[in-house]
Amino acid sequence: MIDLAVANDQETFERMRDPLEERGIRVHHVPASERVVDLTEPPWGPDEYDVGFVYPGRLMEGGVADALLEIPWLNDHETVSTSRNKAEVLARLERDGLPVPKSVYVSNDVSEGELAEVFERFEPPVVVKPNSTTRGVGVAKAHDLDSFLGICDYLSLVHDYRATGDRSFLVQEYVPNATDYRVMVLERECVGAVERRLPDEAIAEGQWKHNVHRGAEATGVDLPAEHRRLAESVAEALEIPFVGVDLLETADRLVVNETNARPTIDEATKYESGFYDRLASGIRTRADTERNE
Repeated sequence: MIDLAVANDQETFERMRDPLEERGIRVHHVPASERVVDLTEPPWGPDEYDVGFVYPGRLMEGGVADALLEIPWLNDHETVSTSRNKAEVLARLERDGLPVPKSVYVSNDVSEGELAEVFERFEPPVVVKPNSTTRGVGVAKAHDLDSFLGICDYLSLVHDYRATGDRSFLVQEYVPNATDYRVMVLERECVGAVERRLPDEAIAEGQWKHNVHRGAEATGVDLPAEHRRLAESVAEALEIPFVGVDLLETADRLVVNETNARPTIDEATKYESGFYDRLASGIRTRADTERNE
């Protein structure tokens, strides 16, 4: 029996516990954040677990947990950090010839004149994204230059706090009327997908972000082969074992918008038959690789 440490939220832990136990993997909830950890008498020891699911999302807490647990992770620190850096992901994918939205990376502080030149590269509206936030936090849409500069001013204020580790953001083209997919790829093979769609009333109220925690509805879909191949190519290019790939599709384009190397385990409709067999195999392989090194 393999002992797996899961630092994700309680819901993910509960959903994966029974299916993995049926496959010879005991799942333990090991939350790394929003708690007190005594470093002289830590809550975990280096011999309690064989492998971890995905590295904790808060990287400082993750460093502490990693030092105490001394285990390999299915998705390790490097892969989580890579995926969190939206600009790095887009740069890597562009380099590999994969389709991404037109994007400009801004490392603050830059002058208002430089920002105006960035805005002029796009057909409004433009999307402004903090480079390393998740769940759509801080993402805004600007229809004119004044609004755009106002958003950038706000980001500059936030970046003035020295504790802010990432002082950069992305400016991207807005892709209108796009169908939004979250595609799950495990060991470079597509294992399921959902279409994320806002309710009609939310669209009527002006909402446009398709994040589920902001009210979008996720429905399991059977993706065309082209979409599956693109998502698998993203996982291969980034070398991430278990990753969510966000695709935007219009009448004439299919682009990679973002990735998530800390995917949650969601409802069964998100995954294809055999998902847990593949997940158990990936976890077992990671644990065995570490033992043999």
